[in-house]
Amino acid sequence: MEHTEIGVVHTSVTRAAPEAVAALSAFGVATIHEAMGRVGLMRPYLRPVYPTARLCGTAVTVLLQPGDNWMLHVAAEQIREGDVVVAACTTESEDGFFGDLLATSFRSRGCRGLVIDGGVRDVADLAEMDFPVFARAVNARGTVKATLGSVNVPVVCGNALVRPGDVVVADADGVVVVPRERAAEVAAAAAAREAAEAGKRARFHAGELGLDIYDMRGPLGALGLRYED
Repeated sequence: MEHTEIGVVHTSVTRAAPEAVAALSAFGVATIHEAMGRVGLMRPYLRPVYPTARLCGTAVTVLLQPGDNWMLHVAAEQIREGDVVVAACTTESEDGFFGDLLATSFRSRGCRGLVIDGGVRDVADLAEMDFPVFARAVNARGTVKATLGSVNVPVVCGNALVRPGDVVVADADGVVVVPRERAAEVAAAAAAREAAEAGKRARFHAGELGLDIYDMRGPLGALGLRYED
């Protein structure tokens, strides 16, 4: 399975364990990114098409050709309950690849949302449906169905490598990809991080300063920071 394959649909996908996906769904993108060692983020230009959009699921990947959404229709057949579709393009394209009709089709297959390094349209309808989409652009310009891409090959979407079956989490902070083999480990690390943050939040709420909580005064003094009246 190569990311340069064109004209192929891989029908057998090894997905992350459902319990690990469920555990990751409890955490935000920023927490998961930090828990994973500050890797896995897509570029920040991928934004939700409505403010409350949020998704978590296993990836069905799609490699599109510019201005052509044929492979999204092909991908619909490969969706299983709990999947999200991650669509990249062979080169930059901001045409409107996706709208409410494809969202209706994807949802009927159990899809939890779409991440696409391209454009989408019908965003008012997508918001009304509460079908979460994270996209490079909103663009009414339509597409054709004329050129083969691929489904379920590794893709680079928003500068992040996504393999079929990896876990993708997206919220208002961005989009992060968790390798399927690391899903349980990262969920445990995210839980530990959230527990630590809860303790710090209580101390901040009580009026303590970050200077003391993080023991910053010594290093700042060592670098020559001084206080003057």
